[in-house]
Amino acid sequence: MFPARSIILFTTLSGAGFGALAWLGLLGLAGGLPEGIPTALLAGGLAIALSVAGLVASTFHLRHPERAWRAFSQWRSSWLSREGVFSVATLGAALAMVAAWMLCGPANWAVTVAGIATLLGALATVVSTAMIYRSLWAVPQWHNGWTVPVFLALAVATGGLVLCAALSWTGALTVSPAWLAIGTLLALFAAAVAKTCAWNAASHAVPASDTPSALGLSGRAASAHPLEAPHTSETWLQHEMAYRVARRHAGKLRRIAALLGLLVALPALLLALWLGGLGASLLLTLAALAGLAAVLVERWLFFAEARHKVTLYYGAEQV
Repeated sequence: MFPARSIILFTTLSGAGFGALAWLGLLGLAGGLPEGIPTALLAGGLAIALSVAGLVASTFHLRHPERAWRAFSQWRSSWLSREGVFSVATLGAALAMVAAWMLCGPANWAVTVAGIATLLGALATVVSTAMIYRSLWAVPQWHNGWTVPVFLALAVATGGLVLCAALSWTGALTVSPAWLAIGTLLALFAAAVAKTCAWNAASHAVPASDTPSALGLSGRAASAHPLEAPHTSETWLQHEMAYRVARRHAGKLRRIAALLGLLVALPALLLALWLGGLGASLLLTLAALAGLAAVLVERWLFFAEARHKVTLYYGAEQV
């Protein structure tokens, strides 16, 4: 599949943003939000800004972005529409939670109620985003049991990194529950394990379709193949669905993603918790940026390595 930059930015930024909102909702529910209007503005504002930036980036992939509002009408059957509904509802709950946090303090019923809605809505939004791809049976690399766990784990991990960095700059990380950092560490490990399993599963997957089955000749003509190409020049289908990435490049990019996530973000987070002070803030910012960069690389591969079954009509032998 063609790795469109707008969709890569959308899934990366909105994942981190809604992941951070999920953490804020959990902190609000547990009564662990720190005091202070600057802290509420920075942490809540950054999480909301990332979420909105991701959603705005998704419209750049549309030929007519002004018609994006129509997607909300198909929530009964479309995961894309459900994602839109959940995202708007979550942003509304998050704004209410941040407003109550600033006006009434972190420990009150309004923050708790809005925190529950924010937590559930943020997780539902990330799951809906993942299900957009998980539900596409024609793309085997996406239509498997690893897509949703990977999206969830990466969103929680990057959201936790962003939130830790934001809280550290206001000095509030030291008064937040220790399980925020611990949860982020666990999410990083979970994301690494889930993504490794997804890559291994994709590498060893048995092709579900081949050229004879695409032509309706499966079992009767094992060597069947088209005599000529369907078109004399490249079409939209070939541009969008038949993108190819060399195996050596894919391996290199996988190592880069692992390096950024496990050898930069993870050690920086651990070292920051040990150091404290300005050094911790700088290290946590580095960890957040490295985590986001790792997800950008992972998302590029997520799209570039996926092959649509329509490529069977354009030269691919198995998908």
